[in-house]
Amino acid sequence: MENKKDKLFLEAIIKFSLGVIIVGLLIFIPAGSILYVQGWIFMGILFIPMFIAGLFMIVKNPELLKSRLDAKENEKDQSLVVKLSGLMFLIGFIVSGLNFRFQWYILPFKASIIAAIIFLLSYLLYAEVLRENTYLSRTIKVQKNQIVIDTGLYGIVRHPMYSVTVLLFLSMPIVLGSFYSFIIFLSYPFIIVKRIKGEEELLKRELQGYESYMKKVKYRLIPMIW
Repeated sequence: MENKKDKLFLEAIIKFSLGVIIVGLLIFIPAGSILYVQGWIFMGILFIPMFIAGLFMIVKNPELLKSRLDAKENEKDQSLVVKLSGLMFLIGFIVSGLNFRFQWYILPFKASIIAAIIFLLSYLLYAEVLRENTYLSRTIKVQKNQIVIDTGLYGIVRHPMYSVTVLLFLSMPIVLGSFYSFIIFLSYPFIIVKRIKGEEELLKRELQGYESYMKKVKYRLIPMIW
């Protein structure tokens, strides 16, 4: 058991370190400077809570951490969604760095601070979603002994994790101070709609009680809207 946990910890540390390096390079190389203050603020609010959450999961719920590290999608449509999301991040981060370098349209620093607060509050909501639903994984699948969760945030919308990621991702470019990057990140809600529709088709087929849950909780992503 300890050997498995050690391997999981090593995998998590490697992926975390690669994430820090890749995001840092995508932001600061295009910026042409390490004096990109909004870039450092973003790196801090993204990776410090992520590191703390990872340590918590390795101690309290290693299976959840394992499922969160597994990002390989087997279904073709969902694999496309993941690739589109990755492309959005790639272009968005590069544009934010270029935006700083060439001073295209820098958002007020106050906006970056407000967005950082929204990001951190969204992170807390994300943690609450993980607490409520330990079956969450980064890939679409039904796990052994999985049940329908219909309490807490799941009593408001059917996919609170995606609702939270919309807040997280749309606040990112504002933290980075880039209006043009924000325009790029506006593609995310449209990308996630496709993922939700595909996920619900699978859950209706394979998760007992999910169709009844859909009738009980009418909204998927945003209360009173969709």
